[in-house]
Amino acid sequence: MDEEFSLDDPSQLLESASDFAHFPGVQNDAAAKSFLDQFPLPVIISALQTKADVRGLERALAACLERIFKTKYGASLIPQFMTFVLVGLQAESQVIKRLACITVCVKHKLKATEKNVEGAAELVDEYGVYPLLLNCLIHGDEQVAASSMDAIKGLTTSSKGIEIVFPVKSDESTSLRNVLAHSSSLGQVRVLALIVKLFSVSSSVASIIYGLDLLSLLVAQVSTTSDLLMTLSVLELLYELSEIPHGAEFLPRATFLQLLISFVRDKSVEPILRSRSMVISGRLLTSEGISSVEKSSVINALSAIDETLELLKGQDTDESESGLEALGQIGSSIQGAELLLSSVQPVARHVIDAAFDRQGRGVQLAALHALGNISGESRPDGSQILNYSAELCLRRLIFEKAAKSAKLTPSGLFLSLLQKESEIRWAAYRLITGLVARPWCLIEICSKPGIIDIVTDANTESAKNGMEARHKCCEAIHSALSASSKLLSDPSLAGMAAKLNEAVRRGPYQLARERAEAQPVRLTIHK
Repeated sequence: MDEEFSLDDPSQLLESASDFAHFPGVQNDAAAKSFLDQFPLPVIISALQTKADVRGLERALAACLERIFKTKYGASLIPQFMTFVLVGLQAESQVIKRLACITVCVKHKLKATEKNVEGAAELVDEYGVYPLLLNCLIHGDEQVAASSMDAIKGLTTSSKGIEIVFPVKSDESTSLRNVLAHSSSLGQVRVLALIVKLFSVSSSVASIIYGLDLLSLLVAQVSTTSDLLMTLSVLELLYELSEIPHGAEFLPRATFLQLLISFVRDKSVEPILRSRSMVISGRLLTSEGISSVEKSSVINALSAIDETLELLKGQDTDESESGLEALGQIGSSIQGAELLLSSVQPVARHVIDAAFDRQGRGVQLAALHALGNISGESRPDGSQILNYSAELCLRRLIFEKAAKSAKLTPSGLFLSLLQKESEIRWAAYRLITGLVARPWCLIEICSKPGIIDIVTDANTESAKNGMEARHKCCEAIHSALSASSKLLSDPSLAGMAAKLNEAVRRGPYQLARERAEAQPVRLTIHK
């Protein structure tokens, strides 16, 4: 570096860089230019190379440059200093490595807004940046790995970038399959995480990943490792995959499901592994995914969860919560709910037993939300009701449970739930919202004025979630009652109908009128 750009005393640079980095607002092009007019980039780079031992200087300059490069003016200077980016990607300092990764990432984002993404990818190719980004991904600290992943993701927004990330020749050293094979356990997890991140970019990139059979690497990794942390990490990646909107057409759900079921059934593995496997199975079999899997595979998954919950019956464990949560995910679709309510020993019995039992709060909460899903609270209006046999089963299970309880009736169970703590009460609102579309449940609700008093009382809830759940429940009861000519014409229910109508009209957030506003009080003080 030329001597004219050296700094004998970096204190002024340190102070100015700190001020720029911690400026509370957005730094614009003018601010970036003004700073670089005072301290040109070669000066800053020289300070990073020669004054790194000055306390706080490296971090201040890195944070400052990060904000500068996020402006269009700063990004326009990056091509002139690509050699610095290359040196930064190979630096020992994790702070500098992260800055170099961010610089590459920023270049792509800003070029994308200028509709010139190909130019940014050409720059990466010309300077051989991609192998260095992969090295940062595998060997960098957590922040460096995340920044390099973002930079690689940015590459896939252009056709040239896609060629770089997914080389035609499978024996290329930068092929993700080869990189995975030559990485440590931590590096392998990061490469798999990169595949998932790239899969989420777009359906076209997902199609490329599917064509290269890269998703099978996740299954292979879980199947061949005995490392619990590695297995859990890959299972979390499978969960992320299942949540990607455009993933349905590419995900090998049956293969994933088979793998997860094997963990659920294996009683020798750690409980946390079975728990996560059940939750991810449920996610794979929500309304978007259940139709793409053969019915036999779904039944096999339900059977595995059923066996696990039967063994855990009455226990307040995370595993029980996970199993119930999984059943709720599956039961969110009509097809899934009907499968849960089929057979002589319906799997949904676990949900109903736990929802109305006095056991652990977490288990009961998971069961109530699951039953809310099964009853149709999360489904569109008009799709709450299941087929005839499933409806009979649902009604039978709830009435049998009520008969065995101290409350004797479903309405007694509902009222008891509404009198509990807030989170249980909110779950009860969801449950009633779904169930009340059924005539038998509407009759039960109307038989207990206490239920109507709670759901129509604007003072019952103070949190936004609770207010909204209460009001939605109120609307569902009002709608069901309005649709029942028989009950609507009953004079004894006229007051109840009027109360529901007023509560619906009032909306979720308006407090009851009887809650008076604070009034000033005049006091006479006697001396």
